[in-house]
Amino acid sequence: MEIRPMTDHTGAEVVGIDLARPVAAEAAEALNRAFVKHGVLAIRGQQLTPDQMLDAVQVFGPVFQQHNTRFALPDCPEIHYISNQDRFPDGTRYIPGEGWHTDHSNDVRPPKATVLHAVTLPDRGGDTQFANMAAAYEALAPAMRQRVAGRLAIQVYQSSHSTRKLMGLSEANKERVPTAVLHPLVRTHPDSGRKSLYINPIRIEGIVGMDHREALPLLDELLDHATAERFQYRHEWRPGDLAIWDNRFLLHKANGDYDMEQTRYLYRVMLQGDVPR
Repeated sequence: MEIRPMTDHTGAEVVGIDLARPVAAEAAEALNRAFVKHGVLAIRGQQLTPDQMLDAVQVFGPVFQQHNTRFALPDCPEIHYISNQDRFPDGTRYIPGEGWHTDHSNDVRPPKATVLHAVTLPDRGGDTQFANMAAAYEALAPAMRQRVAGRLAIQVYQSSHSTRKLMGLSEANKERVPTAVLHPLVRTHPDSGRKSLYINPIRIEGIVGMDHREALPLLDELLDHATAERFQYRHEWRPGDLAIWDNRFLLHKANGDYDMEQTRYLYRVMLQGDVPR
């Protein structure tokens, strides 16, 4: 197994391992170290059934139950699918993952990681972009660090300020998904100890103790800063890729810049996380 960095701050390529077979303890330790260090691992050349994927990802931790079960695979409900073939009730196409965000930050214990396995890809396009929020925090001006220190964000399923529309929850899902949670704008990674911004324009409804007229421009400023190209890694998907990323210090977004007559279909699973601190 080889692990090759993609940039000097985010992303590494992993080759020479078959996750359909049991992973040796030494390889599992190396993968977990690389995950914490690089944030995104692109494990190449995997051909996994949903059940095999479910077994393989637990090298990195136990599975998190995703919020919207309408995308669950019937025969393996812990695994969901990502597809460009779904539509909203009004008939418009649903492109999952559009816009900068971090997954399920409206949970009390948001997932530490998301894993996608490429099953069917368009001929070109459909890349996933990542922004390193630890590097972005470290590059903040001291005055801005002081301004966001100790601040709590109100996170909900879908913010009223979000420009991205999410697929609605069923009544059963609404009962188990928190109405609102409070998480810090700056969190500390439990494994690396690095501080990072923890913002999500799709989920954040407001900032505790701050008027919207101040909070929304602040959030916009932080997002503009954090998603600058110097903090980004752009993943160009290959057939068989299994990509895992760290939701605790990364934002990501999917690009809908491909021929929608072609299918983009991936398996998705999330892994349990901790309470942001």
